[in-house]
Amino acid sequence: MLSTLKNKLRQLWNNLPLRIRLTFFYVGLLGLLLGIFGGTLYWDTRHFLFQSTTTRIRAQAKPVIERRLFGAGGSSSSSPQALEERLQQIAYPLARDLTSRDTVALVLDKTGQVLADGRLLPEEPYPPVPSPQAVSRALAGENEVNYITTIQGERVLVLLIPLRQAPGSPQVIGVVQLSTPLAPIEQILQRQRLLLALSITGTLLVGTILGLWLTTSALTGLTRMVQTCQRIAQGDLSQRVNLPHHRDEVGQLALAFDEMVARIEALFASQGRFVANAAHELRTPLTALQGSLEVLMRGAQDDPAATARLIQGMYREITRLTRLSQQLLDLTRLESASDIRKQPLELATFFDEFLQQAQLLGPERNISLQAGPPLTLLADADALRRVLFNLVDNAIQHTAPGGTISLGWRRQGDQVAIWVADDGEGIAPEDLPHIFEPFYRGDRSRSRRWGGTGLGLALAKALVEAHGGQIQVSSEPGRGALFTITLPLSQNENL
Repeated sequence: MLSTLKNKLRQLWNNLPLRIRLTFFYVGLLGLLLGIFGGTLYWDTRHFLFQSTTTRIRAQAKPVIERRLFGAGGSSSSSPQALEERLQQIAYPLARDLTSRDTVALVLDKTGQVLADGRLLPEEPYPPVPSPQAVSRALAGENEVNYITTIQGERVLVLLIPLRQAPGSPQVIGVVQLSTPLAPIEQILQRQRLLLALSITGTLLVGTILGLWLTTSALTGLTRMVQTCQRIAQGDLSQRVNLPHHRDEVGQLALAFDEMVARIEALFASQGRFVANAAHELRTPLTALQGSLEVLMRGAQDDPAATARLIQGMYREITRLTRLSQQLLDLTRLESASDIRKQPLELATFFDEFLQQAQLLGPERNISLQAGPPLTLLADADALRRVLFNLVDNAIQHTAPGGTISLGWRRQGDQVAIWVADDGEGIAPEDLPHIFEPFYRGDRSRSRRWGGTGLGLALAKALVEAHGGQIQVSSEPGRGALFTITLPLSQNENL
């Protein structure tokens, strides 16, 4: 039963809006602090009033007792028996001297019997019956004996003062009981309790209003984020939170959220282009295969020469589909660096071998090497060679015969920068952001003429990133293109 109630309360609490829960927490904490402060202030005031009243009464009674008991000299060398007899004689005058409109005195002998009652006038308070335990403590020589009792429904503060044979003497011959009503002190304390209650209530009320306002204004950004998320969930990825004037954590969260949505929108757009381009790339060879099969089915097999041409064309298209499928599988594998086998690689030796192979790819272009300093990096030689082949092949496709293609490397801090540059036709500005996307080609007809699939640069980017590096491109139409690869050097090179 109790656990069910706790679960319901927890569910009710969790269903409350965040601003209400924050306000409850804030007001609860404020109430706790105010309660502690108010309680401490009240008890300190109460203790001060009681202590000051006790000190005042004792201070007023001391000279009266000494004058009555010991005479004008303030001390006595009389025997204890003589002092006890003197106490019998002065008990009533002493009680009367210590009694006033707010204090009444009783004088007791050393056996605890009342010798005199100082109350005489009707307006003077009634004395309480002496407490045997408290009287025993005073007769034993304890100076600070105080307690609170009730008489006729009124609380009374009672003080006991030992009457000693001489000041500072351990010998006690009697006790004076002084009592005063606590009504004046309790009125002050009651007024203070009322003021504290009103102050705490008013502060909590104002704190609740301000807390609601503050939490509502602080959570405005989150509210807008919720609304934006709901619209995005309905399919509108163009929605943004846009909190330009918020630099706090909520503003940073909104900015990060907007950046995330922008990347998701770009990713969906890229996936849409990928699907469309992949479908286009697959449709072309499939259409060619379908056409060739239809010609064969209509009787072209009777013409050996035509049949041979059709079969050769079908073989080329199937080869192209196979290459396309393999490249797609390579892209999938290169989502992580697990297939990269890094080993120390001397760039000078690597580029000397690669340059000879690259010159065979484009015999009609001037392919040159601008060697940098001797450097060694950790890399997969085959993967790096594949990257450079793709970049050089791309440069050959977009550089006219007689054009220049240059390769080289240079040290760049704790990295090495490898570049492939050409003086060909360049890349259109609108194509630059997309050239590393799978199947993206700025000029499909030219790429198709060279047999490209639109996956070469995407594979190059994936291989470079699998090495922990980056690839960038800069280009202007008609002024060639510059591809730059940055890879980390080996630790030995960094020492």
